[in-house]
Amino acid sequence: MSDALTYEVPTGPLRLAGPVARPAPGTLPLRGDLAHVALAGRYLAAHYVIPKPRKIGEQAAEMHLAGRDDSDVVTELAPGTGVEVLDIAGEWAWVCLTPEGPSGYVRIAQLAPVEA
Repeated sequence: MSDALTYEVPTGPLRLAGPVARPAPGTLPLRGDLAHVALAGRYLAAHYVIPKPRKIGEQAAEMHLAGRDDSDVVTELAPGTGVEVLDIAGEWAWVCLTPEGPSGYVRIAQLAPVEA
């Protein structure tokens, strides 16, 4: 993973024509309030975010559908796996592996420290 992720920010008018099917939970990094910037031309969200690159720490981490230990597990992430952090709330970070998913929540404590 490079030091900085770069994404093209869409220019010009963005429009969605006709109905758009919502992806299954745990797939695309899309919530009602927030979405990965790479999805801006395809899905409508209140806000789009350019993610921050991070890595899973020294222990494997479970990616959950919700920011709760009792929620369904999307996948298990191996130590050192690169993730893109989209949002942080409390002890949980909403992350994705790529703009095409999967996406879910991991505990912030399971992320490797930010490199200086």
